[in-house]
Amino acid sequence: MDQKFPKISCAIINYNGEKFINRCLKSLIEQDYSNFEIIFIDNVSTDNSVNFIKENFPQIKIIENAKNIGYTGGANQAIEITDGKYLMILNPDIVYEPDYLSKCVQKLEECSKIGVIGGKLLKYDFENNKKINLIDSIGLYCFKNRRIIDRGQGYEDKGQYNQEERVFGISGASPIYRREALLDIKIYNEIFDEDFFMYKEDIDISWRLNLRGWICYYFPKALAYHGRGTGVLKRANHLEVLKHRQKVSKLAKQLSYKNQRLMQIKNEIWPSFLLDFIYIIPKEILALGYIVLREPYVLKSVMELILKIPKALKKRKWIMENRKIDWRQMHYFLGRAKK
Repeated sequence: MDQKFPKISCAIINYNGEKFINRCLKSLIEQDYSNFEIIFIDNVSTDNSVNFIKENFPQIKIIENAKNIGYTGGANQAIEITDGKYLMILNPDIVYEPDYLSKCVQKLEECSKIGVIGGKLLKYDFENNKKINLIDSIGLYCFKNRRIIDRGQGYEDKGQYNQEERVFGISGASPIYRREALLDIKIYNEIFDEDFFMYKEDIDISWRLNLRGWICYYFPKALAYHGRGTGVLKRANHLEVLKHRQKVSKLAKQLSYKNQRLMQIKNEIWPSFLLDFIYIIPKEILALGYIVLREPYVLKSVMELILKIPKALKKRKWIMENRKIDWRQMHYFLGRAKK
């Protein structure tokens, strides 16, 4: 293998993404990078996704799962069946500029401590097949109360985020991971936490990478576009979150509530928690009160959370025993890094 072009394994995790995959795959196939593979993992789609790939992209390897194993199960599957030095796990509603892979890999090769990298994600309108100059994600930002958002989401791209930098995390829409880093955060034969199924798993992975000393890196020179089913929304404050919350499905709300708390149980460092106690606890009280009054169907997730706490504590033990950075270093990315 030419060391200038290390292999990238691109794994698409799909569930009923037929309306996206043609544009997504064409943008991947047209990359100017010379050494990558594409794996299509389907979680029992009920649309024509798989047949469409077979008929139009016969060169692509397809994995047809017998049951829906979620994003986390599909991601772990991708890690097992691929061998690239780098692994890009992507949603089918992503469209790439032709130099996306080459630019990201160049940066990854320059810095061996980058565990995951993500470019600038803008909005893509699949219905009208056009790019929109609105930011989808420029990395993840964590507030002091542990609410995490996609930085810049919903704002017009005016070049205000053209500075490459270390961030708290990278969105799960299209991260490129260093395989070595993923294997380094493996807990009891599991990398992506399958208790999550989907939602928040990208944040959990980013948090663990940070704790093990890996860098999560935003690289705006690499440009891609994301469809995002819920739309590109401004969520910088609680009023903006509530304004758009009705667009979020019941399943997404249930899984997000459970997974957010599992993630905090696993990754929170005690000194950071105590210092930010006055931000975290009021947020938790308000969140619980809101779902009791307005979204009681989410209470099902509270019971599921309670049942999964013992397993989460076991994972926490491994994480805390094996973390490599001082709590003060991690504390900087919990509400103190640049938004």
